[in-house]
Amino acid sequence: MDLRELRYFESTYELESISAAAKHCFVSQPSISAAIQNLEHYLGEALFVRHTRGVTPTDAGHRLYPLSQQLTGQARSIKQLFQKKAAIQPFRLGVVPALGASRMSHLIKEIIDSVDGLELTLVDAEKRSCEARIISSNMVKPGELFLPFWRDEFLMALPPGHSLSYQSELSFEDLDGLNFILRSPSLVTRTLMRSLEPHDIKMNIRARIRTVEYAVELVAAGVGAAIVPDHPSFYNTQQLPLLKVKGMQFDRVIGLAYSRESKVDKVLASIINICKVNRIDQFDFSEFEVKK
Repeated sequence: MDLRELRYFESTYELESISAAAKHCFVSQPSISAAIQNLEHYLGEALFVRHTRGVTPTDAGHRLYPLSQQLTGQARSIKQLFQKKAAIQPFRLGVVPALGASRMSHLIKEIIDSVDGLELTLVDAEKRSCEARIISSNMVKPGELFLPFWRDEFLMALPPGHSLSYQSELSFEDLDGLNFILRSPSLVTRTLMRSLEPHDIKMNIRARIRTVEYAVELVAAGVGAAIVPDHPSFYNTQQLPLLKVKGMQFDRVIGLAYSRESKVDKVLASIINICKVNRIDQFDFSEFEVKK
């Protein structure tokens, strides 16, 4: 067991994905898998359960994580003691809500670690001035360049064991009278509600909330269904049935936006590079890219 293996383990634990951890650590997927297997062999217990969407930490994985953080944190502290203190470099980054706390915190950590002395201030991407913004493609303003790197598909999350969860997809008729958790503001939810109106179909709104994380927890508690992004960073250990609504395609593209007039200094260049590294490979973003 070494520090490198522990760092690979931490990235996999935080991202709940071996492929995402490989991107974050700038190594191949086999390197991540081998490190985890070495740790599992050394400890004599499985650290993750593998499934189609990624991995889920086992009890052993949950126990190891805080201990691993202590060791790798102490190693970083030793290194910092012998480094010269860099000049403070302030940067205001705008973000929109509902991008996934786990996924965003990991991205922000990468940004902070990439520039010595960076003092990052996160602000509301819609209300406050900033040097760059992480937003959805529909929020790009005239005069901004847009670098897309994430795509989220939205599906209907149902409580575990719900009678509809055994279907392959949902029809509009299935939604009539369905207990529903309304997330606002949400363009996807508004689109669905408007699509139901001509069919005189009404869902039974049980709660109104703002964040995806709360919606997921309420679904898991059995309060009702909710439209949520199909990404592991939103679910932690919750295993919820996720179904498409027939005839509806809900998705959003997330990217980095900044002014065409911006001077691409060291900080902005580093943020652009990190967003490129985190770009998912399975989707063609060309139609969303704003050309110079």
